[in-house]
Parts: sequence; C-alpha cells; structure tokens
Amino acid sequence: MHALAASGDGSAFGTIGEWAVSIMNLLGAPGVGLMVLLENLFPPIPSEIVLPLAGFAAGAPEAEFTWVAALLWATAGSVVGAYALYGLGAWLGHERTVRILAALPLVDREDIDRTIAWFNRHGYWTVFLGRMIPIFRSLISLPAGVERMSWWRFGLFTLAGSAIWNTVFVYGGFLLGANWQVLEEAAGWFQYVVIAAVLAVVVGYVVLKLVQRRRSRT
Repeated sequence: MHALAASGDGSAFGTIGEWAVSIMNLLGAPGVGLMVLLENLFPPIPSEIVLPLAGFAAGAPEAEFTWVAALLWATAGSVVGAYALYGLGAWLGHERTVRILAALPLVDREDIDRTIAWFNRHGYWTVFLGRMIPIFRSLISLPAGVERMSWWRFGLFTLAGSAIWNTVFVYGGFLLGANWQVLEEAAGWFQYVVIAAVLAVVVGYVVLKLVQRRRSRT
C-alpha cells in the first residue's frame, strides 16, 4: 500500500489522504472504520476522501483487505459514530435544546415547535436520507437523540443510509482505481450545492423574520 501513498497529488489527496493511508497501512480494514467513526464526530474529516481511497487501496496488488471488508468496517464506524451523537442529543434533551434554540436571535418558539413536529412525523426517513447528504450526515443524529427516537429503528435507518453512501464511494473507488479522485471531486460539488441551499434557506428565514417584525412594529 506504500505505492498508494505516492499516487495522490497535493490537491485531491492532501494531508488527510496521507493520514488515511497511514492508518490503513497500520490497521487495515478496521482503520477504515475508525476513520469513518471519527468523521461522524469531527465532520471536517471527509468521508468523500477516506471511502474512495479505501476502495482504491483494496484494489491495489499488495492490498491487505478487500473492498467488502472496507465497506463493512466503514458502515460499522458510521453506525457507532451516529449512536455517539444520538447519545449526546439524548443527554441534551428536548427542553434544554428548545431553550438553547429559542435564545438565538430571530428564532421564535413557534418555529421550533413546528420544526420538531415535522421531524417527529418524518424523522426516520429524514435520518435515512440525511445519511447520504454532506454536512447533515453527522448532524442528523442529534435531533434523533433529542427527540428520543426509537434507538433500534434509528440504528436500522442509519445502517441502511450509511450502507448506500459507503457502497457508492468504497466500490466506486475500487472500480476507478487511480482515478478515485473523480468521486471526491463530484462529492465536493454536491457539498457546494448543499451549502448553497442551506445558506439560501437561512437568508430567506432571516429576511422573513425581519419583515414580520418590522410589520408588527408598524
């Protein structure tokens, strides 16, 4: 796998890619699971690099693990990391979380209650789809814990969504080989779209609340 370390360029590979290679060299497939677990807890560690790189590593002539092993360990790491954040959300609890959110500027209790009601109606599918969306992949576990979603159903939907996401990137990296960076670049554009959509929603919400408050004063 040392040849793999030399194949990455500075832009797509970077420090994180080199660190991921060193972990896989040291621990093999369990190292993939460890990195994905850390990615859930520290989102700046991008699975969009770790997963296709693991698939590429599995396809190398000197590979010490298969892409299936990498996928299984990655999915296990996803579930364990999700449960850690679920536990944090459960510790925060509903009332404490609502108080924190209600203290934010321009946030009304009614908006929070409507959002929570929507999440309670569609929470399981939100968790499933959220596991396949950058940024939300980790964060979606927090409201699930806050609202004390059924822990075993949470685990099933997390497992299903994570397995799909991980399969696309691990097996994609295995098929693409030295061109695994294509997946990382595509995921980067997807992340930009998600960020733009989030910013649009936030700006729209702020403008709406400012207009409502201005009308209420007049």
